[in-house]
Amino acid sequence: MPDSLPIEPQVGTIFVEDMEVGMSRAISKTIGDREIAMFAELSTDHNPVHLNDAYAKDTMFGGRIAHGMLSASLISAVIGEQLPGHGTIYMKQDLKFTAPVRPDANVTATVTVAAIDAAKRRVTLECVCTVGDTVVLKGEALVLAPSRTQT
Repeated sequence: MPDSLPIEPQVGTIFVEDMEVGMSRAISKTIGDREIAMFAELSTDHNPVHLNDAYAKDTMFGGRIAHGMLSASLISAVIGEQLPGHGTIYMKQDLKFTAPVRPDANVTATVTVAAIDAAKRRVTLECVCTVGDTVVLKGEALVLAPSRTQT
């Protein structure tokens, strides 16, 4: 079984002309030791709370946690691949981290259209990441969506 399963496998582009408030897309991915190590290497964030069991057990979390931005990157994957999809340009992202993500947790990132300014091609997206029923981060993104008529 692959470690990344689209909940709604509609990969591609949804043009601003075709969007509706309430439209939603999501992906799920298990964040394991490999992903944590790769993210640490890529980001150069080697905080021991993410990588060292002995260090992390004495923190407020009582054990290792994944990088918050690793979970947040799943939001980027939904935005860049599904909603709006290919050709989308990020303008802004606000995030609030509400709970830690433990190694081997399955994180679901869901993006929902909250508002559309079709004339400016700007779309406001509600963004939520969950592990089971627990919200681990939430926020809002503003993107420049692709259009059939504008480049």
